[in-house]
Amino acid sequence: MNSKILAISVALAAAAALSGCAYDQGPHGATVAVGVAPGYDYYDGYYDGYYGPFYDGYWGDDGAYYYADSGHAWHRDDGHHFSHSMSSGFSHVHGSGVHREH
Repeated sequence: MNSKILAISVALAAAAALSGCAYDQGPHGATVAVGVAPGYDYYDGYYDGYYGPFYDGYWGDDGAYYYADSGHAWHRDDGHHFSHSMSSGFSHVHGSGVHREH
């Protein structure tokens, strides 16, 4: 095989792997969208659905949870609607954990 074709094939395969997305529908309708890329620190957490569909989020340096809305704007969860542990009324979520301090 030509080395240029091989190099292009490898580059295209890597690009496809990095751009993939996984979607999961939680028991309370929380939609999870997680991008696949190196450097992500995936985590499992729990969410009560208060803010609407779940897109992504992370635990900040201050211990608070920051979540993304549908427009990719970040908000601090001052209402404690996200948790590290399961509680009644909370659904499982799986996030990228990419740290974005504001």
